[in-house]
Amino acid sequence: METGSTQTAENAMPEPVWTGLPPGLLRMRRLLLVVWLGLLTIAVGLLLGLFAGPGWAAFALLPLALIVWGWPMLGRNWRSWRYAERADDLLISRGVLWREETVVPYGRMQLVEVTSGPVERHFGLASVQLHTAAAATDACIPGLDPAEAERLRDRLTELGEARSAGL
Repeated sequence: METGSTQTAENAMPEPVWTGLPPGLLRMRRLLLVVWLGLLTIAVGLLLGLFAGPGWAAFALLPLALIVWGWPMLGRNWRSWRYAERADDLLISRGVLWREETVVPYGRMQLVEVTSGPVERHFGLASVQLHTAAAATDACIPGLDPAEAERLRDRLTELGEARSAGL
């Protein structure tokens, strides 16, 4: 009996080693939330206060409520993102209510690019975009440190070339 259970444990796929996103992405998203909804709060309060009367200016509290609700939601979303490099593919997992796991086989990757917009660059972040032959398996890993994004791009490109050479 013990031989069978030991053999089953040996044949089981090892659990992938998951890597989460750096906290800089959460800081950036929360700052953008506060800035945009803070400006909206001020604009709504001033415009309604001037043109509709002070009672209507209370509607400016709605964007503030969105800030209070959005702050923890951004944290939950950030914690849900993770990726794992396995022997034959890359796993990307995300989502709080609707969990989504994307498996991108190395041999199917056609292009791996690192992008960083002006806001991302200001926060020292970059994203890795993976393109495959099937658009449904395209994937993105946002908010990485630029050095990690470049390392991941180089590794995925190397593994992709090695796997596609065998096709």
